[in-house]
Amino acid sequence: MQNLKIAVTKGRLLDESLTLFEKMGLDCKPVRNPGRRLIHQIPNYPLQVVMAKAPDVITYVEHGVCSMGIVGKDTILEQGNSFYEVLDLGFGACRFALAVMDGFDFYGDYKKRRVATKYPNVARSYFLSKGIDVSVIKIEGSVEIAPLLGLSDGIVDIVQTGGTLKANGLSVIEDIRRISARLIVNTAAMKLYKPEIFGFIEKCRASLA
Repeated sequence: MQNLKIAVTKGRLLDESLTLFEKMGLDCKPVRNPGRRLIHQIPNYPLQVVMAKAPDVITYVEHGVCSMGIVGKDTILEQGNSFYEVLDLGFGACRFALAVMDGFDFYGDYKKRRVATKYPNVARSYFLSKGIDVSVIKIEGSVEIAPLLGLSDGIVDIVQTGGTLKANGLSVIEDIRRISARLIVNTAAMKLYKPEIFGFIEKCRASLA
């Protein structure tokens, strides 16, 4: 049986991915106690787990060095894709939202608005779908700061509880879309290792159910 590689986003998605794998009967002790290693063999299943940052998960899967990956839908929407998105894993659930300073009327006049975000492609696509011309400003750090400094009129960001927004005097005025973790598969690998990959997908699906 082919020993496959799956790239998994580090952080919270890694922990929830390992919980899923354990429900599937996989021994995840090597990944739970990784030391400095970034690639780990599952002892009782023909699978290696590669720990990576979210954008790199997509890169590894697209280039075929990993047959599968687990990554947030937010990263998929921002980067585009040339792979199969085969399963919504349900965990890591949150949403893209448009937020502004409390009481600010974002659509109150015809002035061109400025929007700060870590996800410029998502933001542009959203406002384009509404027929609204905005200036999108890319921010790498905490986007909540941008309206406080007067850099932008609003932000497009991932929202979970809304606590950080509230603490900085911002509130959500529109939900853009729900996002969660997805299982993705390299297009060539899907053909080359179809039995192994379909077997893994079905084990995932059964454990989620």
